[in-house]
Amino acid sequence: MQEVIQLLKEGADGKIVLVNDGGTTFLAPILSKLAGVVCITGALGSHLAIVTREFEIPALMGTKIENPESLDRKHVIIKPDQEIEGVLFVTE
Repeated sequence: MQEVIQLLKEGADGKIVLVNDGGTTFLAPILSKLAGVVCITGALGSHLAIVTREFEIPALMGTKIENPESLDRKHVIIKPDQEIEGVLFVTE
């Protein structure tokens, strides 16, 4: 929740967030401003996945990332495909 408050203060426009749990409620204040969501848990039928599709926000659910902390403040691109999988690119 602290990270969401921080993004409210500094601006969430165009940011891609990495979340451990698909909590749509805590992302609600910034969701419409985000460029994407990467969630460590969840599936295509989860509430967060449904809401991001409705808002046309690219999202990856159930993403396996070996060291999520290594992505903090990195520039990334989400490349979802039209089927089930997508790719997260780090663009340093």
